[in-house]
Amino acid sequence: MALFKDMLGSDESLFRNEMALDYSFLPKLLPHRENQQRYIAACVKPLLMGKNGKNVFVFGAPGIGKTAAIRHVINELEEETDEVTPIYINCWQKNTTFKIIVDICEQLGYKLTHNKRTEELFEIIKAIANKKSIVFAFDEVDKLEEYDFLYSILEEIYRKSVILITNYQGWFDDLDDRVKSRLMSETLEFKPYNLEETRDILGQRMDYAFVPNVWEKDAFELIVKKTAEAEDMRAGLYLMREAANMAEDKSSRKITLQYAEEALKKAGNFTIKKSADLTPDEQSILSMIKSNSEKKIGDLYSTYREQGGKLVYKSFQRKIEKLEKNKFINVKKTSGGKDGNTTIVKYATKTKKLTEF
Repeated sequence: MALFKDMLGSDESLFRNEMALDYSFLPKLLPHRENQQRYIAACVKPLLMGKNGKNVFVFGAPGIGKTAAIRHVINELEEETDEVTPIYINCWQKNTTFKIIVDICEQLGYKLTHNKRTEELFEIIKAIANKKSIVFAFDEVDKLEEYDFLYSILEEIYRKSVILITNYQGWFDDLDDRVKSRLMSETLEFKPYNLEETRDILGQRMDYAFVPNVWEKDAFELIVKKTAEAEDMRAGLYLMREAANMAEDKSSRKITLQYAEEALKKAGNFTIKKSADLTPDEQSILSMIKSNSEKKIGDLYSTYREQGGKLVYKSFQRKIEKLEKNKFINVKKTSGGKDGNTTIVKYATKTKKLTEF
């Protein structure tokens, strides 16, 4: 009897490189984002000829390759020339003018930032940056608390391209008019991957991450299907890791449909859109809606202003639209009756989970 034929040995693993399942992992080739990369490269290209580059506003849902595409362009730029310096900043981590200015200084090679004011540091940046060409890529710009640095860069750095990356198209509408008028940006939308594209991308990650032939086809196809429905590649990477870990725990040499299904059940509490992804203002609005669920949008706005909210009504409406899009709230439009046309906003007691797809 071959009792142990299908069991892993103590020194064996299904994984070849588990890091390849991290969302931050950057493969050598980025499938199905070639057109977007060419578009961004074309905006940056004038810098290679000593001219000013174009600015780009990049938007699209989370988990569909925006950051990876920008990083690929930056990597190729670094390999192509020393004349253009790329600066990449994640605004989730650096969300104030001072933090961003310090980071830019350090990326430009200036380390003596201690005890210096923001204005002093920006003068140093100008002195360095205006001797070369710069690509500034600001990722997750919707997390920014202030935009002074952006105005200064647009006004006082000579040869540059500024790339602004966010999940939310409406963020640009709320941008300060002084900044918006100087930005004069191109707009590039990233759309979700379809089923075939999702299969290609997860297949590529599977080749990087796992020993060959450990995935059974129906197990992999289930994860592909759920990932395409979620429209977020992070879901697929999470499910692949969980299914493989479950298989290893059972000393299995194969990742079967059973393990894929168990990973999907375990992922029931894995919410793709998290409230931590919201700005403080959006979190405050969501909290207010939770306490005032099923109220008219006009009444909610009055409550918001009474609680010290600063947004004008149009901007408040866009925040409501964003919360609805990300399944934090439900919005129902009604017509007729004594109030005429109105919008009822209800707090969503359950955010969409992988098992609901």
